[in-house]
Amino acid sequence: MRRNVWPRLSGAITPLVTPFRHGAVDIASLERLTEWQIASGIGGLAVSTVTGEGPVLSDTERDLVLSTVLRAADDRVPVIAATGTNGTASTIALTRRAEALGASAALVTVPYYSKPGQKGILRHFSELASACSLPLIISSDPGRTASPLLPSTLDELSQTGTIFGLLDAGGDIGTLAPYRDRLHLFTGNAVAAPAFIACGGDGIIAPAANVLPKLVTSLQHASVCGNLPAALVLADRLAPLAEAIGDGEPANIKFALGAFPGIPADVRLPLVPAEQIVQEAICAALQSCTSPVRHALSL
Repeated sequence: MRRNVWPRLSGAITPLVTPFRHGAVDIASLERLTEWQIASGIGGLAVSTVTGEGPVLSDTERDLVLSTVLRAADDRVPVIAATGTNGTASTIALTRRAEALGASAALVTVPYYSKPGQKGILRHFSELASACSLPLIISSDPGRTASPLLPSTLDELSQTGTIFGLLDAGGDIGTLAPYRDRLHLFTGNAVAAPAFIACGGDGIIAPAANVLPKLVTSLQHASVCGNLPAALVLADRLAPLAEAIGDGEPANIKFALGAFPGIPADVRLPLVPAEQIVQEAICAALQSCTSPVRHALSL
């Protein structure tokens, strides 16, 4: 039976971008962005992810971002901290810091770049689970990490006490179905949500929710309620924007958020601002929505 750990950790969750101004984290913009997301009905927030430019945040900035969002959210929605690195010791340290600050859960990637084998991946997550009491959501994205999470490894991890969920970047529910009674299953592909949830998935953690949280929330709700025709219509509406912003590209998302007054588009190297052709595609995608972002952003 699925463990009853943080039952609120489901639904549509936004991997928040991190606003910067003059090279520093823009606290005021982050607070306003958090408030707007919650007012738009989003079910949870994840900070310091790849979408939130976590790899270029210092430990102090990670703490600042998490503390700011926790304070602004005021326990209205769960706040998840992305704490995964390609080292086990550093992942444990970041997860403990997030736990001490009050995070609801930790989102932890399969170690990247070093290409660990399945035994190494298993030990990495097992030691993390033993060292920390936070609910853990494993993030599997072989396109970024170059290391797959094989079913045999996932089978063992799904029986580990604090491992609560799995975020699958592609939303392939077919390979995840055996674990739906043991783990909360999330897709990183909002457009695939109707099929993913219909086959037993639980929720969405998708970059597009930064820009159109009301649409993503409606898509999640229709999918969970079994209203597949409505869910497919909403997924079709979202698809052009999801394609235009790419795989969680922060610069593209921040450009799309340009209609939100006061949210700067600054990114940190090695990222650079969205190119003109991408900007045009994003503008066209937003215009194709019947609820344009500039309307949805009004509070």
